[in-house]
Amino acid sequence: MAQVEYRTEQSFLPDFCGVRTLFAVVVSTTVLAMVLALAATDHLQAFWENFSMGALYVQWIGLMAATFICVLRRWLGKLSHGRAGLVAWLLIMLAALLVSLIAGHLIPMEYFPGVSLGDLMIRTLGISGILGALILRYLYENHQQKQKELAESRARFQALQARIRPHFLFNSLNTVISLIPQHPGQAEEVLQDLADLFRASLGDESRMSSVGREMELTRQYLAVEQQRLGSRLRITWSLEDLPEDAPMPALLLQPLVENAVYHGIEPAVHGGEICIFGRYRNNVVALTVSNTLAEQDAGVHRQGNHMALENIRQRLAVRFGEEAGMHTGMVEDRYQVRIWFPVKGEKDA
Repeated sequence: MAQVEYRTEQSFLPDFCGVRTLFAVVVSTTVLAMVLALAATDHLQAFWENFSMGALYVQWIGLMAATFICVLRRWLGKLSHGRAGLVAWLLIMLAALLVSLIAGHLIPMEYFPGVSLGDLMIRTLGISGILGALILRYLYENHQQKQKELAESRARFQALQARIRPHFLFNSLNTVISLIPQHPGQAEEVLQDLADLFRASLGDESRMSSVGREMELTRQYLAVEQQRLGSRLRITWSLEDLPEDAPMPALLLQPLVENAVYHGIEPAVHGGEICIFGRYRNNVVALTVSNTLAEQDAGVHRQGNHMALENIRQRLAVRFGEEAGMHTGMVEDRYQVRIWFPVKGEKDA
């Protein structure tokens, strides 16, 4: 099954060819023009004239600089952070110089009262240089923060890989031993499922899995637990039109189901039920794991450390940003965990 790798950009500069970045440039330059117009206007009656002229002037600088960086993005991506930042700053200064020269020749200078062409160029270059340096510094710090979050997410993933509960392994092996004398075929199936589960848990975090593969791993895990718990474990699946080939981070669903078995089914005297729901709406996959809880008088309560939940939450945030999320809580006397994430094409993954 095809897998998609995480792509890491060497340059801290965002994609200035993207719609979101261009929109941010337009909004930022408009706000800057408004601030400059408010600061330079003696009477509010002249504010709109100054603002409209200033917005047009500043936006042309921003959009031209974004165009330069967009055209050179592949080359900039091969440079170190320092060199890429310096080149980007020089491109901003070049855009400011060109726009000031063009404006000085095309726009009558009476629109710039008390300002000569030389003054206009010096002021434009000065403001562009200072703001450009501040913006590039912000982009660099934001990139460093994201890299830190990614490193923390990978560390949590590795901790999750090493986290497979010993009791699950030992109980599964005991199940295999008990099946060998009378049901060797079932014992072999359990061993195969165990091998697939451990192979998936020891996989590379930089690779993406798929919705179909994660569903299959979850079924294999439940098949192993079903052999051990028997009728105490009741499973309900409700999946609607899930895109099985859609990429998703590995080990998202199975740890949620494992938590449901460990905290909800095993402590219950009569077992319980796990419900797994899957929906696909508006290019968003939503997966829900719901489990019954042990009776209050069962005398067994397992306190989890929430490492798996926090790991999943962080990896969703790093991978998809605000487009993905997780919600946990009680729903109709059941504990429920719901995750959702967008389905993107391979070029966006």
